[in-house]
Amino acid sequence: MSIITTKAIVLSSLKYGETSLIVKCFTEQEGLKSYLIKGVLSSKKRNIKAAYFQPLNQLSLTANHHQKSNLHHLKEVHVIHPYKTIYADIVKQSVVLFLSEMLTSAIKEEEQNIPLYNYLESGLNWLDVHDKIANFHLLFLLNLTNFLGFYPDVSNTDSKYFNLLEGNFTSQDYYKNSISDNELYQFKKLLGINFDSIEKVTFSKNERQLVLKIIIEYFKLHLGNFKNPNSLQVLETIFS
Repeated sequence: MSIITTKAIVLSSLKYGETSLIVKCFTEQEGLKSYLIKGVLSSKKRNIKAAYFQPLNQLSLTANHHQKSNLHHLKEVHVIHPYKTIYADIVKQSVVLFLSEMLTSAIKEEEQNIPLYNYLESGLNWLDVHDKIANFHLLFLLNLTNFLGFYPDVSNTDSKYFNLLEGNFTSQDYYKNSISDNELYQFKKLLGINFDSIEKVTFSKNERQLVLKIIIEYFKLHLGNFKNPNSLQVLETIFS
């Protein structure tokens, strides 16, 4: 057993028993970790509050990490970046809930990955202080693939098709694994840009839903046991 202090981003929380939570976090120092927080839903638990574990909250944790257990125990928790707008804005709340589900399915690394942690941190901080965020989740997910190992190969972008399974542009049609025409045109709008450029990208409601469908299919093809997030329909309604 070792005591670790690290920054962490909450991915999910699940009620355990009457008063406890199991919280899954992506930590800066040790990757994906799950914590059993006993009694946190009880009024008697004062030093660690359930409100700390809202989706994608940014925390500083001091925890006992056990080598022979998948569940660890927290000693101290502090919020290190209190969001100014995310939890007060229904649109941003919906985006964060959706992204937390996507990240829970996508991130499996039980080891340190500081570039990935920094990307998540900077993206969430950007979301918190900007207003035009209708396309944020699209770019956030597409650029996330760079850290997961399957960002699209942007050579040959003039080709007629994009092969979702191989992640490259090609002159051959691979049928259900290929996109072309308008699908390809809309998808290419997001390639090679950062968050500060997203406000210049325009999508209609239908185009936005189309691109999100493509990105989710791309995740499914590259990540095992990936499922559609439950909050997908809510997100589509919010941006309709």
